Amino acid sequence: MTELLIEFFSEEIPARMQARAADDLKRLVTDKLAANGLAFTRAEAHSTPRRLALVVDGLAERTADVREEKKGPRLGSPEQAVAGFLKSAGLDSLDQCEQRDTGKGVFYFAVTEKKGRETADVLAEIIPAAMAELPWPKSMRWGTGTVRWVRPLHSIIALFGGRVLDGGYEIGGTQGRIAFGNSTRGHRFLAPDAFTVESFADYREKLLAAKVVLDREERKARIKADAEALAASQGLTLSPDDALLEEVAGLVEWPVVLMGSIDESFMDVPSEVLITSMRTHQKYFAVLDAAGRMAPRFIVVANTETVDGGKAVVAGNERVLRARLSDAKFFWDQDRKTKLEARVPALEKITFHAKLGTVAEKVTRVQLLAAEIARAIGADSDAASRAALLCKADLVTEVVGEFPEVQGIMGRYYALGQGESAEVANAIADHYKPLGPSDSCPTAPVAVAVALADKIDTLVGFFAIDEKPTGSKDPYALRRAALGVIRLVLENGLRVKLAEVFAAAHSAYKVSGFAPAGSVGGDLMSFFADRLKVVLREQGVRHDLVDAVFALGGEDDLVRLLARVKALQAFVGSEEGANLLAAYKRASNIVRIEEKKDGRSYEGQIDISQLVTAEEQALYSSLGEVDDIAEPYIAKEDFAGTMAALAKLRGPVDAFFDKVTVNAEDKELRANRLRLLTQIRRTLNAVAEFSKIEG
Repeated sequence: MTELLIEFFSEEIPARMQARAADDLKRLVTDKLAANGLAFTRAEAHSTPRRLALVVDGLAERTADVREEKKGPRLGSPEQAVAGFLKSAGLDSLDQCEQRDTGKGVFYFAVTEKKGRETADVLAEIIPAAMAELPWPKSMRWGTGTVRWVRPLHSIIALFGGRVLDGGYEIGGTQGRIAFGNSTRGHRFLAPDAFTVESFADYREKLLAAKVVLDREERKARIKADAEALAASQGLTLSPDDALLEEVAGLVEWPVVLMGSIDESFMDVPSEVLITSMRTHQKYFAVLDAAGRMAPRFIVVANTETVDGGKAVVAGNERVLRARLSDAKFFWDQDRKTKLEARVPALEKITFHAKLGTVAEKVTRVQLLAAEIARAIGADSDAASRAALLCKADLVTEVVGEFPEVQGIMGRYYALGQGESAEVANAIADHYKPLGPSDSCPTAPVAVAVALADKIDTLVGFFAIDEKPTGSKDPYALRRAALGVIRLVLENGLRVKLAEVFAAAHSAYKVSGFAPAGSVGGDLMSFFADRLKVVLREQGVRHDLVDAVFALGGEDDLVRLLARVKALQAFVGSEEGANLLAAYKRASNIVRIEEKKDGRSYEGQIDISQLVTAEEQALYSSLGEVDDIAEPYIAKEDFAGTMAALAKLRGPVDAFFDKVTVNAEDKELRANRLRLLTQIRRTLNAVAEFSKIEG
C-alpha cells in the first residue's frame, strides 16, 4: 500500500478560508478516489497561511480489473429494442453479446471487462480536477493566467510512493502550467530556500526545521500555551477568546508570542471597547489581572523570530495600538457629552425594516410592551419603560458606529454615567440577550421584561408581513429570537400567556398590510413549538410529547407546558403508562375504523343499562372516577398527580379488552361499547393528545 502527498504552495491564503479549503480538498480527492475504485486507510488535510496539504495512505498501486454485465432484451425482441440495447452498451452487433437462459427465457447479455489502470495515472487526472473544483469564496487571476485560484500559486507537490506524478495544473495564458514536483519552501523570512521531500513524514519534519508548524491544532496549542505562560510570568491571565485564537492560527506559520503595554491614559475607556478594538483591528489578545479586570497589557502573535527578542516588534505594535485606542478614547469622550435620551430622536433616521418602520417606532412599541410584561411578571413597569426608551440610543453613538459589537454594552456605560439607575442601565445592556445557546440569560426582572418585549416585537412584526424563516434561511434571526424568548421564560419561571403578549405586540404596530392578530399568534405558537422541541431534545425530552401537549390547543404558558410534558414523559416511560398508551391506540383505532365504516361518530352519552358485563361496568366506573380526580389535579397544575390518576385505568382497560367483544351482534350493545372506547380516548386526551405519541 502506497502514500499520496499533495501540497499547493501559494501566497498567503486568507485565514478564514484555510480550514474550510483543507476540508474541501480532502473531500474532493477522496470522493474521486472512491469513484475510481481506490480504497485508502487514512486521509489527513492540513493548512497554513501559504499552503494546503493532503496525505492519503493505503492506496493500491493499480486499480482493480472490473467486469460489468448488462442484461438486454429477450431473443426475438423487435429490432428497435435490440438497437437501443446495443447503443447503450456501446456494442456494434449481437455477436458481441452472450445468450443466457434465465429461467424466464433466453436473454442477451453485454459483458465488458475493464482492465485496471496504474494508480499514478488516475491520480494525475484526479488532482487537477479537484483543484478546479475547490470552492473558494473569493479567487483571483494573476499575470497572464486565465485560471482562478485564491492567491497566486507557486508550486505543487504531487508524490505517490515517493515518486513525482506526471502532469501539472494549467494556469493558462503565457504562464503555461505548474508541473507537479517534490519541492516546497519553508517560512517566508526564516527559511525561504527550496527543499525536496520524499514522504509525508519527511515533508512534515523538514517543514518544522524550516520554521513551519504544519498542523493547525498544534499551532493553536502553541499559541495558547505560550500566551498563558507569558501572562502568568507577569501575574496575569489570558482572556479566553477561541475565535481570535482560530483566526491568529491562520495568520502565522511559526508563532512567536510577545507582550506589549497599553498606555494608562486609555484605561478609563470601557474594557469592552479596548478589547474589541484590539481584537478586531490588530488581532491582539487581552490579559486580566487577579481581580478579573483588563490589565494594561496585550499579547501579540508574531510570525517571525528577531535578533532583539521581539523588542522592535512590540514597540511597533504599541505605536499602532496607541493610534487605534486614541480614536476609541476620542469617541468615548465625545459620546459622553450627549445624553442618551437626547439621542432617541436620531433613531428616526434608522430603518428597522421597510415595512415595519424606523428604530424609533420600534422603541415606542417596545416601551409599551415592556411595561405590560413587567406588570405581568411583577417587575417595575416604570423602570422597564425607561430602559426600553433608552435601549437603542447607543446605536447613534460614535463608539457603537465604530464597534457595533458593543451595542447595548455602551448604552449601559452611558446610562450609568448620566445618572440612570443600575436597574435601567443593566436592562439596556442585557436586552439583546441571550444571543445564542452559550450566552447568559438575563435574570433581573426589568432586563427580562425589556428583552422579551424587544424579541417579541420583532417576531410579531416579521410574521405579520410574512417574512418567516424558510428551510435553512433565516435572514432576520427569528429562530434565535424565539429561542431567546423560550430561555427567558423557562429559565426565569415566568407565568406569561404568550398569546396575549403576541396580541398586545400586534396592536402596537401602526403600519398597513398586516396579517390578522389571530393568524400571527397561531403561526408563532407553531413556530415556538418547533423551537421548544429543539430546546427539550437537548434535555432528553421526546419531540412527540411536545406535539401531544401542544395539540391540546390553547396552551401558551411555557412553564405549565413544560411541566405537563415532563410529567407525560415520566408516565409513558413507566410500565402502566406504556400499557395504557397501547390500550389508547387500540381503542382509537377501533373507533376510527368503525366510525369510518358506519359513517357516524360515537361521541355521546353512554347508556348505563347497556353495560352488561362486569368489565364494562368496572371500566365505566373507573373512567368516571379518573375524570373526577384528574380535573382538580389539572386545575392546580399537579400533572404528576394527574398521571397517577390515569394509571388507575390500566387494570380496567386491560380487563375490558380481554373479556369484552366490542363488535357485538346486538347493534345497540356494539354502539354503546364504541361510545365507551371513545370515553377512554376523551379521558386521556384531557391531559395530552395521546394520538401524537409514538410507540
